[in-house]
Amino acid sequence: MRKAIQFLGAYLVLSGISGVVDHLAVQPVMGVFLNFFNRVVIPRVDFLTGYEVFANLVLSAIGVAVVVAAERTEP
Repeated sequence: MRKAIQFLGAYLVLSGISGVVDHLAVQPVMGVFLNFFNRVVIPRVDFLTGYEVFANLVLSAIGVAVVVAAERTEP
């Protein structure tokens, strides 16, 4: 279970970074997989309009927190 949570956290970090790169430059590699949050969630949440980069950075920070929390739990 610990590895699954770490994988989820790593996915959130990569997804957030990919979303920032997508907004600032071009579509990164594996954009369909990594930009799910960016392409599906953000357009449907009205208060995130105009704050896409910030939302993706927060997603990355949440991913880091999940990875750290998974590391600190005892097996």
